[in-house]
Amino acid sequence: MSVFARILAKAVLYTAGGITLAVLLGVTVLLIATGVEHSMPLEFPRPTGASAVGRTAFYWTDPGAPSSDKRELVAWIWYPARACEGKRAEYLPSAWREALARSGGVLMTDFLTRDLAQVRVHSCENADLAPGPGRFPVVILRSGGGAPVVDYTALAEDLASHGYVVVGADAPRLTTAVVLPDGRVVTRLPQYDLDALPEAQRVQLATELVGMWSANIDFVLYELMSLDTADPYRRFTGRLDLDHVGIVGHSLGGATAAAFCYADPRCKAGIDLDGRLFGPVIEEGLRQPFMFILEDHRRVSPMIASDILAPIQSMYARLPLETRLKISITGANHFSFSDQMLLKSQLLLGLMRAMGVIGSLPGPRGLAITNDYVSTFFGVYLKGQPRGTLDSLARKYPEVVLE
Repeated sequence: MSVFARILAKAVLYTAGGITLAVLLGVTVLLIATGVEHSMPLEFPRPTGASAVGRTAFYWTDPGAPSSDKRELVAWIWYPARACEGKRAEYLPSAWREALARSGGVLMTDFLTRDLAQVRVHSCENADLAPGPGRFPVVILRSGGGAPVVDYTALAEDLASHGYVVVGADAPRLTTAVVLPDGRVVTRLPQYDLDALPEAQRVQLATELVGMWSANIDFVLYELMSLDTADPYRRFTGRLDLDHVGIVGHSLGGATAAAFCYADPRCKAGIDLDGRLFGPVIEEGLRQPFMFILEDHRRVSPMIASDILAPIQSMYARLPLETRLKISITGANHFSFSDQMLLKSQLLLGLMRAMGVIGSLPGPRGLAITNDYVSTFFGVYLKGQPRGTLDSLARKYPEVVLE
């Protein structure tokens, strides 16, 4: 080997070693910083409506279902409250936090996600319902994939503050982890993990899951009728307006929202937050008012964008012109509609934005836009407010693109 070759080889080794050392140092610094950030208190955005917010939970079972297919749901309900003077709700009870921590692993739980015990939300646990003779419209909240419903607490609290009873349910074996009243922890079955499957099988499973979640919503409405008739805690008796039911869902939950409105006339209005569609609704559309709020799909590959957007456009073309809306939010990513943009390390998210891995939209801004559009849409189609209140929002948010 020539002298030049030996010098070049040494230079390459030194450079590679230097790069490796720099990477290790950078990762170490990031882990230390995110570890410190993990334990810092985090306060969620304050709801924008006039009402205080209460939160309660129910465990519902279907005694008529066969024992081999026992339907169990843990339902979370956010609602307009008289006042928030009692115990502030935890983001998640400790048993749920521990179950999700085991599911997520040490890196995700202790470094890349904020400590859920330090998250301050604005709901009060089991507060009295807001007084008055009227009934409150009901909004079903459906999470994405196997995510727990509380992943959308910012949206749920904001809706409740505007005078809606917001109901979401977690199902054992379908949700990532569910803690039942007797302390049992039931995790999602591997065969329901969409991310582990190739495209063709993913579409088949997603269609099946949408049907399962739609059936669960039917069961939720049955239980809500029972609460409206005779709530054992006397909170919701005679106060649920089940003639004005809306549904909002994210990702697979958005597909479920569309499918539920297609199958059930009790749905009076629906919203899909960046959810790819499945089933007959794509080709047949809906009669009910429906809105799509989408991420900035210019960021993703044209093939992926087409897989998502083509079915949405097919359904959108089959919606009544006067009651449909489709927008995208510049700089938004798929998780801009959930609490994850608040709960994940802001240091890591900032680094990912700088690298162009995720969109440029800050998490609180994405949630503010989403919450405003969702509450205003339901205000128009569940409460009878003027359509102009919805159309005027585009002037308020320059990031919004009407499609």
